[in-house]
Amino acid sequence: MSEKGLEREWRFYIDDMIGFAEKVLSYTEGLDQVGFLSHDLTYDATLRNLELIGEAATRIPDEVRQQYPHVPWRLIIATRNRLIHAYLGIDEDTVWSIIQDNVPELLGYLETIRSESKADISNENDVSD
Repeated sequence: MSEKGLEREWRFYIDDMIGFAEKVLSYTEGLDQVGFLSHDLTYDATLRNLELIGEAATRIPDEVRQQYPHVPWRLIIATRNRLIHAYLGIDEDTVWSIIQDNVPELLGYLETIRSESKADISNENDVSD
């Protein structure tokens, strides 16, 4: 079996990203920024899931990224790199803004990608029958 045959289907990474985004929103539901920052476990778990969103985004093929240019793929990946390496520190206001503004929007985009890709698979199966 070739290495290509061992690659994970990109659609699974979209599913992963959706799951990670849902966790971020679930973990922070009902919290304000002060509450979020004061709960160490919530903070750590949320940052980890933001990192995982970015890691999964690195696995999305360029042709798929180009098909969905409204998704800020490069920014998602850059955020992951910054969180993991924290080479310039983590700005708490920026993280909170990402959680409140960007993650819900991203979740909507990802759900659209998932539904469109399922429709594409269904259409491919109809054509091959």
